Amino acid sequence: MMEQWWVWHFSLVTLATIHLGYSLSKNLEFTSDTLINNVVSDPRTGQLYVGAVNNLYQLNSDLEVKARTETGPKRDNRQCTPPVTDSCEEAVETANHNKLLLVHGAKDTLVVCGSVFRGICSLRNLSNVEQLLYFSDSNGEKSYVASAEESVSVVGVMSYFTKDKDNITVFLVGKGYGSHDSTKLISTRILQSYRDWDFFDSIIEASAVQANPFVLRYLHDFRFAFKDSVFVYFLFSRTLGVQDTKNFTFISRMCEDDQGYYSYTELQLNCSASNKYNKAQAAYVATPGEVLAQSLTSSGQYGPVSASDKVLFVTFTSDEDPSTSAMCMYPLQSINNQLVNIIGACYSHNGIIKDKAAVYSPYSSKSEELCSSNNQQNMALRYKCGAEFLPSPLASKADFALGAEPSFVRKGHMTAVAVAVEMGHAVAFLGTATGEVLKVHLSAHPEMYGRTSGEVSGDRVNKNLLFDRSLQHLYITTEKKITKVPVQACHLKTDCHSCVAMKDPYCGWCVLEGKCTRKQACSRSAEENTWLWSPSQQCVQIKDFSPPNLSCKKTQQVVIRIPALPALRPSDSLQCEFGNFVTGAVMATDGVVEVTCSLPDPVQIPSTPDQQDYVSIPVKVLVNSIEVTSGEYHFYNCAATVRKNQNTPCIACVTSPWGCQWNPQDHSCSDSDHSVNGDHIVKPQQPDSCPQFESPEPLLIPVGFEIPISFQGRNLDIYTGQRFTIGTELMKHTEEDVTREQRSKFKFSGYEFSYDKQQEVNVSFHIKDRDTERKIDSTLTVVLYNCSVGREDCSLCKHADTKYQCVWCEALRTCVYQDLCPLPQPAQCPNPEIFDIIPHFGPLNGRIAVTIKGSNMGIKKEDIKKITVAGVDCIHQTNRYSVSTSVVCEIGPAKRVPPSDLPFEHSNSGPVEIEVEGERKGKSRVIFTYQDPKPKAVEPAKGPAAGGTVITIKGEHLDTGTKEDIDVTVGGVPCEVLSFGTDITCRTGRYRGQKVPSDPLTVSVKYGTNTTKDISGAYQYSENPKVTDYYPQTSFVCGGRSIVVLGNGFDLIQTATMKVTPSSDEFSQSAAPVEFVQMAESKNDTVLQFYSPKVNNSFNSQSLRTTIHLDNVVEELKGFDYHPDPTFDNLAKKVITETGIIIVTGRGFAKAMTAREALAFVGDAPCHVNILQDDKLILEAPSSQPKARSKRQRRDTTNNLLDLVVKFGHGEWLVGSVYYARKDDIPLAIIIPGVIVPMLLFIAVSVYCYRRKSQQAEREYEKVKHQLENLEESVRDRCKKEFTDLMIEMEDHTSDLSEGRIPFLDYKTYTDRNFFLPAKEGANDPMITGKLQIPEGRRATVNQALNQFSNLLNSKTFLINLIHTLESRPDFNARSRGYFASLLTVALHGKLEYYTDIMRTLLLELMDEHVQSKNPKLMLRRSETVVERMLCNWMSICLYQFLRDTAGEPLYKLYKALKHQVEKGPVDAKMKKAKYTLNDTGLLGDDVEYSVLTLQVLVHGEGPDVTPVKVLNCDTITQVKEKIIDQVYRNLPYSQRPKVESVALEWRPGSTGQILSDLDLTSQKEGRWKRLNTLAHYNVRDNATLVLSRVLHTQSFHQHQDSHEEKNALLEDDNTFHLVRPADEIDEVKSKRGSMKDKAMTKAITEIYLTRLLSVKGTLQQFVDDFFRSVLCSGSVVPPAVKYFFDFLDEQALRHDNVDEETLHIWKTNSLPMRYWVNILRNPHFIFDVHVTEVVDASLHVIAQTFMDACTKSEHKLSRESPSNKLLYAKEISTYKKMVDDYYKGIRQMVPVSDQDMNTHLAEVSRQHTDKLNTQVALHQLYQYASKYYDVIIQSLDEDPAAQNKQLTLRLQQVAAALENKVTDL
Repeated sequence: MMEQWWVWHFSLVTLATIHLGYSLSKNLEFTSDTLINNVVSDPRTGQLYVGAVNNLYQLNSDLEVKARTETGPKRDNRQCTPPVTDSCEEAVETANHNKLLLVHGAKDTLVVCGSVFRGICSLRNLSNVEQLLYFSDSNGEKSYVASAEESVSVVGVMSYFTKDKDNITVFLVGKGYGSHDSTKLISTRILQSYRDWDFFDSIIEASAVQANPFVLRYLHDFRFAFKDSVFVYFLFSRTLGVQDTKNFTFISRMCEDDQGYYSYTELQLNCSASNKYNKAQAAYVATPGEVLAQSLTSSGQYGPVSASDKVLFVTFTSDEDPSTSAMCMYPLQSINNQLVNIIGACYSHNGIIKDKAAVYSPYSSKSEELCSSNNQQNMALRYKCGAEFLPSPLASKADFALGAEPSFVRKGHMTAVAVAVEMGHAVAFLGTATGEVLKVHLSAHPEMYGRTSGEVSGDRVNKNLLFDRSLQHLYITTEKKITKVPVQACHLKTDCHSCVAMKDPYCGWCVLEGKCTRKQACSRSAEENTWLWSPSQQCVQIKDFSPPNLSCKKTQQVVIRIPALPALRPSDSLQCEFGNFVTGAVMATDGVVEVTCSLPDPVQIPSTPDQQDYVSIPVKVLVNSIEVTSGEYHFYNCAATVRKNQNTPCIACVTSPWGCQWNPQDHSCSDSDHSVNGDHIVKPQQPDSCPQFESPEPLLIPVGFEIPISFQGRNLDIYTGQRFTIGTELMKHTEEDVTREQRSKFKFSGYEFSYDKQQEVNVSFHIKDRDTERKIDSTLTVVLYNCSVGREDCSLCKHADTKYQCVWCEALRTCVYQDLCPLPQPAQCPNPEIFDIIPHFGPLNGRIAVTIKGSNMGIKKEDIKKITVAGVDCIHQTNRYSVSTSVVCEIGPAKRVPPSDLPFEHSNSGPVEIEVEGERKGKSRVIFTYQDPKPKAVEPAKGPAAGGTVITIKGEHLDTGTKEDIDVTVGGVPCEVLSFGTDITCRTGRYRGQKVPSDPLTVSVKYGTNTTKDISGAYQYSENPKVTDYYPQTSFVCGGRSIVVLGNGFDLIQTATMKVTPSSDEFSQSAAPVEFVQMAESKNDTVLQFYSPKVNNSFNSQSLRTTIHLDNVVEELKGFDYHPDPTFDNLAKKVITETGIIIVTGRGFAKAMTAREALAFVGDAPCHVNILQDDKLILEAPSSQPKARSKRQRRDTTNNLLDLVVKFGHGEWLVGSVYYARKDDIPLAIIIPGVIVPMLLFIAVSVYCYRRKSQQAEREYEKVKHQLENLEESVRDRCKKEFTDLMIEMEDHTSDLSEGRIPFLDYKTYTDRNFFLPAKEGANDPMITGKLQIPEGRRATVNQALNQFSNLLNSKTFLINLIHTLESRPDFNARSRGYFASLLTVALHGKLEYYTDIMRTLLLELMDEHVQSKNPKLMLRRSETVVERMLCNWMSICLYQFLRDTAGEPLYKLYKALKHQVEKGPVDAKMKKAKYTLNDTGLLGDDVEYSVLTLQVLVHGEGPDVTPVKVLNCDTITQVKEKIIDQVYRNLPYSQRPKVESVALEWRPGSTGQILSDLDLTSQKEGRWKRLNTLAHYNVRDNATLVLSRVLHTQSFHQHQDSHEEKNALLEDDNTFHLVRPADEIDEVKSKRGSMKDKAMTKAITEIYLTRLLSVKGTLQQFVDDFFRSVLCSGSVVPPAVKYFFDFLDEQALRHDNVDEETLHIWKTNSLPMRYWVNILRNPHFIFDVHVTEVVDASLHVIAQTFMDACTKSEHKLSRESPSNKLLYAKEISTYKKMVDDYYKGIRQMVPVSDQDMNTHLAEVSRQHTDKLNTQVALHQLYQYASKYYDVIIQSLDEDPAAQNKQLTLRLQQVAAALENKVTDL
């Protein structure tokens, strides 16, 4: 096996090596199996050392593993002190996180510190880390270097230390605080054995920065350590102390060989003026280069900074805005200068700079003067390493922090930084939390220009961002991977423009080599213009050509001006390339660089493209065959210019940019040629000389009528005697002759055009020489118009401009040109016509706009003379008039007619009438109706305060007016109208009120300006929905992952969407905002489910912001991350063997997926995902071969290949093809005789023998199995159904639970019930009644004496003595002690601080007593002493407010849920047993048939409203009354409700009513037993109406009945039963005769009912869990008293040797959970005004017992004989136990509550409540004990010297004298 492993391991390493060396284009990688903590490099060799969890790797510069050693896991525990042996029982296998790696090159050693064994370090060989040079775990605490906690950061730096002239190698460590670490903030660790010191010993003791005060309080997070000059620097963030939790970043400095850390000084660093970026994440020290140094100097902030100075570059995050981060720069010189100022101020000027305190001492509570004033200058420089007599440590105050403005800000966290300088320019590489490394050019305005190459894993970049030795590559470390990437990727750009577009300071364009390179890679880069730097954004460009263009028919030389062309050497060849034509070139450099070369011959020039008059040819200038620059050269073609405008060939020719000339004789355009002359030649740019026709008359031509057109001719001498024709496209390919009227005047007869697409169109005519068909220039353009287009009626026709001469032709019923109408035009247009009116309905008050649609309604707005609507005048809205077709008017109110007239409704309807100019009138056929809209109801009736709810308003006549006429408001808030009709819908706006939920608000619908209709109390704004949690918190960008959002108030919302929007990115140029949206899949009030939206891959997945939109409420899902989609490797193994396991490898699977959610398919069958790891999926294939998914695959059956598809959400990946292994075929001839025949024979014999015996057993087995399955199914179904029902029905109870609705008792009643209700007198105790029988005459004397007695009790000596004396009396029993303690609590309530002091004193005595008697665990177990009862009362007092604020609600919900569940099923009123209970002894062991009835209850004298009440038909009348009272008076606390005895219940099935009672003469008898009456007995049906009425006297009802016989019948012996009759003697005799089998069956059947316990438990589980969580959660609110008292117990446990953790746990349990919570849980009426029935009480006892079991340390061994109640919660007990342990641990880690804080809290409780308590009664009752034991008390006081000093005996005697008649008076 071992050999196989080595072979496999070797092959893996080999494969990795091959993979790494595969290609230079792919980045080299190293992958670790575990999380990488630290990476360091050896600057001499370039090797890397990687400290990961449980592993240490040594890599060469190409990331190949040279050595590896395992560093863990180790047997360890933080509690164990190294060396860890078997004696440390807590030790377990513990992962070893690497905390520190340091290279000590001089000694060839590597310092390695881990998290196990308290952070002990080891030394390893730098050349081979597998060789351990030193390790010892037995040197004690002084050798604990690092931290045992993963979250605590550790940094270190190599240094030296001088001792007696010896130079010793050491390293300095900066470390945050872990709870089990050494408490040294800064320590110096030796790296050799020297005298008494051993390796890694801490050799400097400087208490100021190493002692306890800073522990936990300052929360140090060290990020970086480095050396410069003689100083060591540490960079960290910390808080300022306990009160302030905000982080601040500091850099601390001290001298390297500082023997006492005297020079340790901290300087606060601020990033941004407001220190927004306050928490350092990573840092790097580097030189800034000339450019950045100059920029820093010119800022004036830091003084002069040179290129060789060091600068500290730090990335910060912000507590204020966690979504962003920034980088700030601090020159070391400015850090040192500021430190000198701070130190100098302290050494010489009392710490004052510019009249302000600048210095304080961190980690110190010194209040005396820290700094001194000696007026000696330069003390800070003279003592630059401090001195013992000078103050230390020092820190700058916030006002004197060194500030810097962020040089680079970005969304997301920047977690790493490294800076390099290239050609004097600084470049920062910034790692992010999402696995990217950004490249930023640190110029005067820093700019991000790119990201490093390689795939992004999505994991956080480690702060160890390292360069290789050549500074050519960067090592990027993420969680489990290191990648080596080049610092630049210049070579990927292949042309100058893409090269310079990168703006990469590393890159430039090497002109003469045609490459994008670094400067040193360009051979002639020293020469000017040969290397063009990328950020300059310039390439070699052609400025111009001379000549700028050339005719395609000519050839000559061209001069190209290229100002930036590099100087050429004689050996360089220079060429020009025009298309495919290459020619030599000559370079001239007389001032301007010019290149002269020959142009190609005309035959080599391509033909001119269509629609163009030139051809472009690409030009390249080549040096040594390398392209230097390029451009385009134009060869023009004059003959092609006429293509641009065929109607004007001459003008097009001579106006072209090419300088062409026109020859009219041969109708040709040619190159300008001075040799060709003649008057007829038209020279370039002389269009006026062209022969042409122009100036047409008229310019307007109507359609359908021939109008002659005349025009002018010019320059036509050459065409003398020629004839011309005219034409245009609209003349349908016909041409007309042109007539010459005079020498230059021409005419043609016109044409009957047809055109109806628009009113006007431009028509351009061409003119041709009739003989040659050549076009002569024509600029003749006229406008063709059509009168009928857009003028459909007479009014519109008359409205046309007179220039068109349009008339309305009645004969043709259309608008035409005047000469086309045969009849004369009428003077007036026809009467107006009305087609439609909008709207058809209006409100009675009018004042809405009515739009009248029609024709001939006037030509201008003044034509409208009168409008009436339904007989009511309508005011014309002139500004909305449209000629002829539309008139808008505003209606007035409807006519109010007298009652004697026609019915009101009929007069409210009528047509619309309009009168226009000329007394022309029109009437509509459409009727307009006045009606009264009546909105009546609004749905839904409530919605969130943020608005966005679409409400529907229902009612009558709502469709009055139009959508534009109505406005809806809800409580004054506008509601945007969405739809209008018989119903109106609108979207509510944001509620502006303060009170939420609001009162029911009025919904107003406003019609026009005069009608408003209100629906009062129709809508209520409720609390906005809240999102409390969601899971899971990640998704791949492919989307589709099920996201569950938890919260409340979701039922109110109508639309829920999940939106993902990219946040703005400095590097992305996307202009339009993009969002990805997904609607909710399902929702209820508390849960929403979405599928995460698919996101475009082009966005940086980490810059995405995810929000939930709930109508108008927007909740951001903070922390929701999108990860890049996973990548899948090719399948290594394609065959599916018998195991059925398929292994799929790849990357990023676990980033946003789990095995439960992932889907995989082989062919068309799903396969189970067994395991999902980040790089591996293990699938279980279907056992039988499925079908192929695609038809193609089904046809291709030759290879049986099946697609293996993996689905993550919406993402689907075809991973590869698999096939099932085929077993070798065996011939059937062998199978049949060899296997089948013998098998058949054997089976035949076996079956015959076996069948007979097995049949009977099988029947029995099937029967039992069937019963068990049915039982299991019924329990499961019942549990599910009950829980669902309970959650639905409890919603009414819990939805409106608030402190106001929960019936909390007031403080006095609460304390009375807790202190005195369990007492002997109970509710009649004087402390509860508050009454003392004192004669009026003695009252003043008694009160005065009681005040004196109160003063006496306030003497600690007297009170302690009194308690000791009473407790020593044998007749002062446990009950008396408890009562005495409660009286004392009330009497001293006004001074609870004093009461607490007494209690502490007595507890300390009790502790000592128990510890000395070797029984510490028994302390506080019972309340047998006064102090134990005092503690119980103290807890009750201190936890009252906690109960009201936090724990009360879940407890009340639990009580209500339990009560509700119990009462859902039958409850036996006599036996107090229920069908639904948690207590097996209270379980109703019979199946009682029952049904649920809903009664309609009418309360006599309280109006006609009925209350529906659910009861059972098997309930007794008393039970029914209880349920009715519960429901009817549900809003009253129990004490204010009528009692059952005081109400009568009457049923009126017919004309007479019947009083219902538990017993009457109709009660059924069974033998000597009488059954209590139930609703079924009275035959009360579902939905029956019952009347509940109060009775005047509370005696039994039968006393009011007349019959004496009836009375006697009901007063018989109480042999009554309800549901189950008790077994009497007769039954017992019968049962004795029964067989044993019958008894066993009876027993079994009874036990079956125990499953009901499970059902009830499952139903109530959530409520039990919620209560336990509220009480046992230290994460939220812990009452200060609990923390205070638990700390007191912790202190006392440390004081005593024999008090172990278990005992301490028992003390805490006995003092809080057992003493208080169990009591409250068993007695809810101690905190709520409720009545707890016996049946509910029995179940509460089970929950209380579970709570008690959870708090004990002992294991509960359960067996079949264990009580059912114990077995019921057996599974949950371990969870609850852990909850208790975590609660105790959590409290221990909390910030302590000081005595002062506790006393303040107690004083406030005293102030609020003391005056409500019966203090005088308590004092009086206490005195009864003093009186009873008077003599013994006097004797005890006399024997006590302290009491004698205070004359306590005398004072008691005076009290006794004043009260001596007290007893007799009573």
